[in-house]
Amino acid sequence: MLRYFFFNIFFYTGVSVVMLVAIPALIMPNNIILWLGKFLGNWAIFCLKFFLKTKINVIGKENIIKNENFFIASAHQSIFETFFFQTIINSPIFILKKELLKIPIFGWHLKKINFISIERNTTTKENLGFFDTVIQTINVTKRPLIIFPQGTRTPSEIKVPFKKGVARFYEYLNIKCLPIALNSGNVWPKNGSMKSNGVITISILEPMNAGMEKNYFLKTLQENIYKEIDKINNLNN
Repeated sequence: MLRYFFFNIFFYTGVSVVMLVAIPALIMPNNIILWLGKFLGNWAIFCLKFFLKTKINVIGKENIIKNENFFIASAHQSIFETFFFQTIINSPIFILKKELLKIPIFGWHLKKINFISIERNTTTKENLGFFDTVIQTINVTKRPLIIFPQGTRTPSEIKVPFKKGVARFYEYLNIKCLPIALNSGNVWPKNGSMKSNGVITISILEPMNAGMEKNYFLKTLQENIYKEIDKINNLNN
């Protein structure tokens, strides 16, 4: 309990200080804020290891695609991956809930680096303009898009169907998809206390080539990620 208390104090204070100090970066090149994102990712790793004695394993780092466009479809269990991915993926673009962009200072930084918001609980038809915005942003910036096809943070033991939007992006972008499985929710859950002396495993699976039929892609992506999550959980039990 004491470790959890100190983690929260140091981690969130650090994030707040960086956000405040970085306000001048809002009128500077995007690279500065992207670097700060990587710094905060490493800050999260440090706090987890120092205060909670968390061990972090990365499997399949050699599968990260280089020298060509790709997007990432990842399991989403914790706030952890939104920080961590910025340390292993170069200048990613996240799709996030619209409410985050309304947070003063924090939301300003997210807008500055082209993070894209979506109105949750809306239909695909209502989001057609959103898909166009994402595709245009990715084609112009050439930065990797990170999608959480579960739609929200989901415990590792729950297998919700993946949102069909990930298959739409796969079809429209016509680039490789890099699937990622993880178990971060076992250590840093959406609700409840954090676990000390835990193990977070991030498994980067083999890329899925462009050109598959979109429904087959969605089915295969979901099966592969959930199968890998089960494997990770069995290893850590």
